[in-house]
Amino acid sequence: MLITKKNKKSFFIKKNHFFAEKKIYSVIFITFTIIKRNNFLMKKIYAILFFIITSITAHGQGRGTDTTEVKRLNANGFKARFTNANETVTDANKALQLAVKLKYNSGIAEAYRVMGVGEFYLNRPDTAITLYFQALDHFKNLNDERGMGTVYNNIGNLYQMIDYDKALDYFKLANDIAVKYKDKELIAKLYLNMGNIYNRQNRYPEAKKSYKESFRLFTELKNPTILVQCLQNLGVIYFNLHEIDTAKMLLTDAHDRAKNMDMNSSIATIDMNLTDIYIAESNFDKAGTYMEEGKSYAALSKNDKDISDYNHIAYELELKKKNYEKALNILIKIYQSDSTAYKSTVSTKLTLKQKETDRIIQDAVDKQRREFNSKIFGALMIMAILLLAVIGLLINNVRRKATTNAQLHELNSEISRQKDNLDRINHHLEEIIDERTKDLQVKNKKLSEYSSYLSHQIRGPIATLKGLMNLEKEGLVDKEECIKMMDKCVSEIDEKIIEMSDMLHDPGKTGFYTPN
Repeated sequence: MLITKKNKKSFFIKKNHFFAEKKIYSVIFITFTIIKRNNFLMKKIYAILFFIITSITAHGQGRGTDTTEVKRLNANGFKARFTNANETVTDANKALQLAVKLKYNSGIAEAYRVMGVGEFYLNRPDTAITLYFQALDHFKNLNDERGMGTVYNNIGNLYQMIDYDKALDYFKLANDIAVKYKDKELIAKLYLNMGNIYNRQNRYPEAKKSYKESFRLFTELKNPTILVQCLQNLGVIYFNLHEIDTAKMLLTDAHDRAKNMDMNSSIATIDMNLTDIYIAESNFDKAGTYMEEGKSYAALSKNDKDISDYNHIAYELELKKKNYEKALNILIKIYQSDSTAYKSTVSTKLTLKQKETDRIIQDAVDKQRREFNSKIFGALMIMAILLLAVIGLLINNVRRKATTNAQLHELNSEISRQKDNLDRINHHLEEIIDERTKDLQVKNKKLSEYSSYLSHQIRGPIATLKGLMNLEKEGLVDKEECIKMMDKCVSEIDEKIIEMSDMLHDPGKTGFYTPN
């Protein structure tokens, strides 16, 4: 299993991220549980959340168009890999810059991958592998297994020229993911790449079987560019199996399809295969025609390896034609580019580049972890401040409520005291009213007795006075005698009035004495 340490580091990073997120969610949950108990605070929080969500939504709508541009640039770059690998690198670089600006991580990962594919077709494997591992690291951070599977296939395709075992290890990693997600296109690509390794190992029947299965799947997927590669690889296998006519038919079909789609890199390699066939048949004119065409397409696609391989083919052609001097001159030029030396040099460069990439990735992971921890700390601080603010508001609210309750309690006690006083006053008033009522009853009774007394005691003397006055008028009584008797009546009336006044003002007496 490759890059075990990286997988382990990625696991722990994700684990730390998980627990950090869990802490944040716990703080948020506690905060909102506290806030939920206060309707006034809830209204404020809902208003803030509504504003934030509206802002994020508006920002996301504007961002969608830009992410679409990133996807378009990556797709166009990948499509151009057979025609102009430089364009692939250029488009992927534009996509990368835009994706970094947008913090669009999925676009960043794919841009690194497509850029690596472009560098691979430009025969710059050391640069390609650096980009592939950067893409792989981003896909791992996104937990995008399908993206990881695609990159594993790309890395295996890079290694298949120099280290079959390492290439097979990466293809196995890609195949596990492809089977898990039933990714038909990736499975088809893996059949094609496995066939390439079987071909280099001279296991032609196995290579033929893999190529046919890949051709079948890509036919179902209707992928014309990869079908060209399938036809080319099948043509090479039939040539190695000495079925020349079938090989020429398949390679010619691939050649025509590649030209129709301007697949410059594929045309260069197909021309190389056709050149080999016609050299084997000693048809030097045809071989020379395809070789010259292939060299021009190799130069157009700027693939140094293909240009170097055409130098070897030129040597073989001149050797077959017995132009030994010309062949020797070509051999001298390509001496330093011997295939074994090339493989050894590239293998060493790839190994060193992979170690350097591992270090860069580790530094990037450490930096990302520090940045993530810093963000988590900042988020926790903000949540803590928010929580403290909420708690402060709640404490202040509780204190206000306690003060209000105390004031209400005091007011209630005062009202209770006032009520008791009113009750006592009402009771006292009732006693006073009862007493006054009794007093009035007594006075009314005395007044009644007074009236009765007047009618019995005073009217008698008054009647006597009236009688004396009538007698005096008629001259029936002596004047002096009349005055004496009248004086006596007046004195009697005065005595009765004084007696009645004493009786009215004497609370001890309950009634008037009425003589018989």
